Amino acid sequence: MKQVAQLTLMVQLPDDETFTSFKSDINQSIVSQLKSYIDPQQSTPHSLYLFGLSGTGKSHLMHASSTYAAQIGKSSVCLSCAELKQLPVEVLDGLEQIDLICLDDIHLIAGDKRWEQAVFDLYNRVLEQNNYLLISGDESAQQLGISLPDLVSRLTWGLTEQIKPLDDDEKVIAIQHRATQRGLFLSDEVVKFLLNRLSRDMGSLITSLDILDKASIQEQRKITIPFIKEVLSLS
Repeated sequence: MKQVAQLTLMVQLPDDETFTSFKSDINQSIVSQLKSYIDPQQSTPHSLYLFGLSGTGKSHLMHASSTYAAQIGKSSVCLSCAELKQLPVEVLDGLEQIDLICLDDIHLIAGDKRWEQAVFDLYNRVLEQNNYLLISGDESAQQLGISLPDLVSRLTWGLTEQIKPLDDDEKVIAIQHRATQRGLFLSDEVVKFLLNRLSRDMGSLITSLDILDKASIQEQRKITIPFIKEVLSLS
């Protein structure tokens, strides 16, 4: 349990990645499903696999799920496989005592036999404790490239949800909402300029927004198209 306590304290969730800030009408049914999964009113499977292309908001929903669990009084932890695979597999020991464990980007451990076995073992311990496991990946369970058949099987046992990509109008709304949370105002023209000049996945767009936010604060300037061109070196 000491290991669990340390992990819980180490993980910092983005305060702007909640269910409320997930602006996608086409995926609202997934938000509802996640809320019902985290706070079930009836018997439900104890695992849920969430998948979708890069930039569709998987990590946002994983962070939001962990935050929501905490809001309703449940213990939770959200861990990225990108960071986990740099650590010994024993870091997962004891996590089954937490009400909700979120493992983001499981495709990043595909082909790593030690980590595949460790996640499979955690899966079984979570089920034994009647707790809940939420896992995300970029493909369906069968297409992840995971070499351990038993882990693929576990991923298909529970609930499965696929995130649909946001259309451009939803991206405009999502970026403007993020900007508002930072005390910024972005006009439709400015956001559409970003969409047309940058990578269109939400992760890249939010990273660019972070850069613009910091530059705007440092230089005490509004975020306009000329300012964006200057800061991001766009023509």
